[in-house]
Amino acid sequence: MAARPKTAQKTSSKTAAIKIAEIQPAKGKLGVMIPGMGAVATTFVAGVEAVRKRLASPFGSLTQMGTIRLGKRTDGRSPKVKEFLPLAALDDLVFTGWDPFDDDMYTAARKAGVLERELLDQVKPFLSSIKPRPAVFDRNYVKKLDGHHVKKGKNKMELAEQLRADIQDFKKNSGAARLITIWCGSTEIFLQPTGAHQSLKAFEKAMQTNDEAIAPSMIYAYASLMEGVPFANGAPNLTVDLPVMHELSRKNEAPICGKDFKTGQTLMKTILAPGFKARLLGLNGWFSTNILGNRDGEVLDDPGSFKTKEESKLSVLEHILQPDLYPDLYGKMSHVVRINYYPPRGDNKEGWDNIDIFGWLGYPMQIKVDFLCRDSILAAPIVLDLILFLDLAKRTSELNGIGIQEWLSFYFKSPMTAPGLYPEHDLFIQLMKLKNTLRHLKGEELITHLGLEYYD
Repeated sequence: MAARPKTAQKTSSKTAAIKIAEIQPAKGKLGVMIPGMGAVATTFVAGVEAVRKRLASPFGSLTQMGTIRLGKRTDGRSPKVKEFLPLAALDDLVFTGWDPFDDDMYTAARKAGVLERELLDQVKPFLSSIKPRPAVFDRNYVKKLDGHHVKKGKNKMELAEQLRADIQDFKKNSGAARLITIWCGSTEIFLQPTGAHQSLKAFEKAMQTNDEAIAPSMIYAYASLMEGVPFANGAPNLTVDLPVMHELSRKNEAPICGKDFKTGQTLMKTILAPGFKARLLGLNGWFSTNILGNRDGEVLDDPGSFKTKEESKLSVLEHILQPDLYPDLYGKMSHVVRINYYPPRGDNKEGWDNIDIFGWLGYPMQIKVDFLCRDSILAAPIVLDLILFLDLAKRTSELNGIGIQEWLSFYFKSPMTAPGLYPEHDLFIQLMKLKNTLRHLKGEELITHLGLEYYD
């Protein structure tokens, strides 16, 4: 377990001593390592370079465009988040990754079809220079893909050692002072925790014996955490949501968070459902269906991978609406989720929702939502924010030894929490938690929205 965090002291007219977390400066380059260099990864990296060249703006990114209120509403203090905190600058980001296909990032971005060629060609030299390292890949865990740009080894431990060598090589040759790993790979088949996941000793033994309970994403997580590198999981895979990864994260002061980037349909649910609950409107049912045609859609066409995604998407409403506390309103709701692979749609996913609600005296009403979204466009700013916030956590004495960064739940469909603690899915509570954490780190008063002080 990491040592207790050191704190500095700040005096205030209201508080004798306000604790300010010790945050190391963001000196040098920040290396970004991405398992899975497909649509999301290439959209993110191309976007960062476009912003750096002033070709586009980082819309959707809290770290780049968001503000944070400090003090009272009457104080008029709302700096940008990136000015309030010592975040890494976009110019300091350097990139590498792994993929079972050997396309460089420009070629992969063209094949993904998310960004227009006019924009891609303006960042082509940079994207073409980023070539994937051979991946740890096993088709047994992602049945719809069959890449050949893969590592070979006699067991999973040997593959993990090869990944650790890659990490060390990238840090040395890129000149990066710090590293972050963020999983942008495919959804693996549904797995549940076993004895192999309960401790470091058991996990390493399972890797040496090629235990089927050890999926490729877990090998990336193990390699990263062993190197002291924070890890974010953008898919619903178990990956770091395991006792062994919690142990490694705390021991090596490598923060973790996940699971499953909150982008399209689930983003809408975490916006709408809190509104229904706030107004105590009942819910008879919520039917959701999606069509998408990218690699993610192809992977989810396999029942095993879909099961993993379904578990992630179904959990949202139950945690927000709390049917145990409100049985008359939500105790009998029917929640159905469907995903259909439809190649012509590409990355432009469409999500339909039929929502059956009821109000005063039980009278029924309906809401229809048709969200024609761009999955990778919504995911890219999440990737950026998580990289910068995880790097901040790594440099912050109060955060780097606690393991799970629950304050980053805002970005995930299935937020990770301490064992036995239910996750908070309400988007607005998540944002309040995130911003209050940032205020706390800087010794600012937390915002409660009580407001009685304005009427003294």
